[in-house]
Amino acid sequence: MNRYKALFFDIDDTLLDFRMAESDALRLLLMEQQMLYTQQAEAHYKMINQNLWKSFEKGEISRNEVINTRFSTFFKEYGRVVDGVALEKTYRSYLEQGHQEVNGAHELVAILELHHDLYIVSNGVSRTQDKRLRDSGLDVYFKQVFISEDTGYQKPMKEFFDYVFACIPDFKPEQGLIIGDSLSADIRGGQLAGMDTCWFNPERKQNETGIEPTYEIQQLSDLYSIINKARYLGNKS
Repeated sequence: MNRYKALFFDIDDTLLDFRMAESDALRLLLMEQQMLYTQQAEAHYKMINQNLWKSFEKGEISRNEVINTRFSTFFKEYGRVVDGVALEKTYRSYLEQGHQEVNGAHELVAILELHHDLYIVSNGVSRTQDKRLRDSGLDVYFKQVFISEDTGYQKPMKEFFDYVFACIPDFKPEQGLIIGDSLSADIRGGQLAGMDTCWFNPERKQNETGIEPTYEIQQLSDLYSIINKARYLGNKS
């Protein structure tokens, strides 16, 4: 008997390399706007974007506020007034093209899918995440995809996971494990929902949040030993 009947995966920087896709999309957008792309400009944009998404996770602003104001805020700091909504549409058309996998992602889910029910839980934008998953070929391994835009709630809100669990027959939170790169969204969300958690931390970042995951891994293949150990313990009980 598998202790973890269901495995819940984040997408960005867990299965798909979002940072690469984001950098490529931003470079193309700045070229179109005839603005020089530099590492400083990219870092500046990412700081603005990450702060907005953190506010979203806390329920302080809506998803639309995040995506429709990030470019107007960014360009304003360079002395330019732009249509944030229009630039968001252009940027997203570039972002949707990015589906580079994190090393080992495809092999991992192909093997795990044989013994577990796999689900996606993401705070991204539905159309973008759906296209990136399909283009990567990973979509076929998941029983269902849950995107915050479709549920009305977002990670780490307990309501998001209540929605997810209600869609899975005969499932209990203690039968689930969530795997993701975000302590504030994935790990905190899993804890609020009553699941074990696995922090994917390939860069070995210091955890200064006070949020303690059940497990921490540096590469996706490390997940095999966690799953196998849990299965053994499950058989003993």
